[in-house]
Amino acid sequence: MQKLVYLFLFFSSLCFSQENTQRYISATLKDSIKIDAKAVFGIDTFGTLYYATENNSFHKKTKDTIITYANFQLGDITSANIFNPLKINLFYKDFNTVVILDNRLAEISKIDFNIVQPYKNVSFVSSGYDNTLWLFNQDFQHLELYDYKSRKIKLKTMPVQSQVLDLKSDYNYCYLLTENYLYVYNYFGSLLQKLKNKDYESLAFNKAHLLLKSPDKLYILEKNESKIQPIEHPKMLINQFLVTNESVYIYDEKLLRHYQLKIE
Repeated sequence: MQKLVYLFLFFSSLCFSQENTQRYISATLKDSIKIDAKAVFGIDTFGTLYYATENNSFHKKTKDTIITYANFQLGDITSANIFNPLKINLFYKDFNTVVILDNRLAEISKIDFNIVQPYKNVSFVSSGYDNTLWLFNQDFQHLELYDYKSRKIKLKTMPVQSQVLDLKSDYNYCYLLTENYLYVYNYFGSLLQKLKNKDYESLAFNKAHLLLKSPDKLYILEKNESKIQPIEHPKMLINQFLVTNESVYIYDEKLLRHYQLKIE
């Protein structure tokens, strides 16, 4: 009996130590490029860059060409989601409007939530699967998965109780950052995780990793993991940041720096 007790304690301590093992994750500077942008929204694995300039034009820059979309009537671009390059969505918060673009930046659809019935006061937008968008409804304080083709709500989540800071998503997951918690949902709207916000301000996301930013530090939540871990990197001012596979991009002072993620 005593041997069984010792065996139980051994395996319990082993499991506990494994759960609390701190992985070493670092970001090392590889290179940098100069770019005169008001905001950088994304860079893909081929080096295609998506950004906005001071005149509120949206640009797609490849090695050979630059394509531009402009809708000056809608003012500033609040966010742009390039997860699906065939259905890029631009959100103009001041006008409560989303514009969907194809890969040539031609307008596919325009959703004015001021005239949608019932009216929606939207504060955050991100891509969903097929013809859907994840919307945060400011009036009801909940997420909605909205089909912009049929103009119907496919699902709603439970309301959150604190101010929303950021929203990121792909076909399978949606990440909602509030002042108190990070909420992780699947595409059915089921809450998978609810993690304490430890001074995080914003998110960056791609297929492999979710990155979080505090005032001067980056953190990572790896896919299928439940522990947010710090990233070791040079001390710097982090204005805007992006993640593409194992690469992290930080934009500040007209310089886009490329860092390589290393996870040990």
